[in-house]
Amino acid sequence: MSTESPSPGAVSRLVEAATAAPSLHNAQPWRFRWLADRGLLELRAAMDRCLPHSDPHGRALHMGCGAALFNLRAAAAEAGWWPACQVLPDPYDPRLLATVRLGRPPAEPDPPAEPDAARAAELAALSGLAGEIRRRHTSRQPYSAERVPDPVRAELRAAAEREGGQLLFASPWHATAVLELAGDAEGRDYADPGRLTELAGWTELPDPDTPTGDQAHQPAPVRDFAGRRAPTGREPAGAEGPPPQLALLSTAEDRPADWVRAGQALERVLLVATAHRLSASVSSESLAWSALGWTARDPLVPAGQVHAVLRLGYGAPAPATPRLPTHQVLDLR
Repeated sequence: MSTESPSPGAVSRLVEAATAAPSLHNAQPWRFRWLADRGLLELRAAMDRCLPHSDPHGRALHMGCGAALFNLRAAAAEAGWWPACQVLPDPYDPRLLATVRLGRPPAEPDPPAEPDAARAAELAALSGLAGEIRRRHTSRQPYSAERVPDPVRAELRAAAEREGGQLLFASPWHATAVLELAGDAEGRDYADPGRLTELAGWTELPDPDTPTGDQAHQPAPVRDFAGRRAPTGREPAGAEGPPPQLALLSTAEDRPADWVRAGQALERVLLVATAHRLSASVSSESLAWSALGWTARDPLVPAGQVHAVLRLGYGAPAPATPRLPTHQVLDLR
């Protein structure tokens, strides 16, 4: 790989794409540091944006940063860079979640060697998903009853597997049970003073007079994962026939590195879904409650640790949620 490295402007554009990733309560718990002399970009946890009540173990923080890492990889590939990533590279620095070395991929040999061909194929796949980053928005509106076709489901499962995850579509009875579980978790959130205060602090609508940079943590005003109600002043996008189409994202293990891996798998699945014009929303609230999380698994289907539940379907386009400006999350050295 070439020793050439991107300019500060190019790094800023990559980080801007990374920060379009989803995160719990739109907390955006990431910080980036560009070490120009080493051609290395660090991804760090932003501890001032952690959620101690909603995310006591840091799983959602790691997943959000993992999703941002995948966006960064896709944007880098589109710009012609090969992102060589290392997750949790320093056991003595747990806030350093990943490093990304950006270099130009070597010229393809003739005939292409197998590793080079595989890397070229992955670069092409990542580059193809980069265009979906700005189109991906969480939608908690009702979806139509149209079923996600089996070939598309297969692509979504393959996307998760490519990042070391597993995506299982819930059977009708399991979807109903998981939906009830999500509703129970939402109810528990509203009954827990700490989570309720945290939820209000991160999800209230911003004052119109607030500068854009200060309202960047504010997501959409609807928290209903099932899409049973629409935002104030808007009609539902359509009736969703019960049960909704749910998919569970899991990894074999349940360690911080697996949480970052799950975040990358989640974002890859969401971008593939966006490419197929699917709407999606994600719930991890029930999994944060230790008394509820284990019940999300289907006892009839072998799976590892479930990290997120996705609701997928066809619905009206959703608006984007605000993001912090790049200069607030990127340190150029």
